[in-house]
Amino acid sequence: MIPRSRTVSLLALGAICLAGCSSEAPSQQQLKPLVLKEQVSNVVKSSDGYAVNWAGILTNANPWHFGEHVVATVVGRDAAGTEVVRMDQSLDAVPPGGSLAFTGQVNAPQKPAKVTIDYRPAQWRPAARIASAFKEFPVSRVQTLRQKDRSYLITGYVDNPYRLPASSLVVNVLLRDKAGKLLGGGSTFVDDVKAGSPPRFILTVSGLPAGSVVAKTDVTARTWGSTGRPFEDLALGGAVPLHTIKPTTEPFAVDRGSQAMTEH
Repeated sequence: MIPRSRTVSLLALGAICLAGCSSEAPSQQQLKPLVLKEQVSNVVKSSDGYAVNWAGILTNANPWHFGEHVVATVVGRDAAGTEVVRMDQSLDAVPPGGSLAFTGQVNAPQKPAKVTIDYRPAQWRPAARIASAFKEFPVSRVQTLRQKDRSYLITGYVDNPYRLPASSLVVNVLLRDKAGKLLGGGSTFVDDVKAGSPPRFILTVSGLPAGSVVAKTDVTARTWGSTGRPFEDLALGGAVPLHTIKPTTEPFAVDRGSQAMTEH
C-alpha cells in the first residue's frame, strides 16, 4: 500500500508533467497581416474639381497563403478635417511571399489637404503550390518618355513564363525620383499573353507633383481579380522550360570533367 504522502507527491508530479507537455504542443499557425510598404498620393486641379491619384505597395510575408478580397480605402480631408472624398478600391490578390503594386484615381469636388490610404484585413487561403512556383511575368524594353504637358508615356512588353496562356494581365507602373522616392503611378491591361509572344503595353501617368523628375520606372504584371485562382491555375499548368533548343555542337569525345576528377 502506497503511503498517502507519496500518493500526493506522485499526483503533483503528474500535474506538472501534463502542464509542461501541454505547453510544448504546437500552436496554431499565426498568419502575419499584410503590410502597406509604400504609399503616395497627389492632388491636381481638373475640369470638374480635383483629381486625387495614388499608388502603393502591399507585401505578404506568408509563404503559403494568398491574401484575398483586400479592399483599400482612400479618404481625403480638407484643412478643417472634413471628409471631402472617399473611395473603396477592390485590390487584386496578394501572392504568397510576394507583393502587390496598386494605383487609382478619383475626382473630388473640393481640394483635399490630406489623403490617407488604409485597407481591410485580407482573407487567407492556402496556396496549392510553394511560393517559388508563382513566377513573375517578365517585363522588357521599357521606355519612359516625358511629354510636353509634364506627363510620362511608358511603353514596354510583357511575357508569360507559363505553359498556359494568360487571358488578361494588369500592368502596374510606379515612378520614382533619383533618391528612390515613390512619385506616382498608373495601370493598364494586356490580353491573351502567350509564352514567347509578349504583347506591348502603353499608358500615360499624369498628376505628378510640380517639379518632379522621374529617374526610375518599376513595372510589374500580374493576374487580376480578388482571388488568386487565375495565378494558381497558371502555376499548376507548369512553367515553360528555360532551355528548349538542342545544342548544335558535337559532344566531347572524352568527358573532360570526369577525366579531370580522375587525374586529381
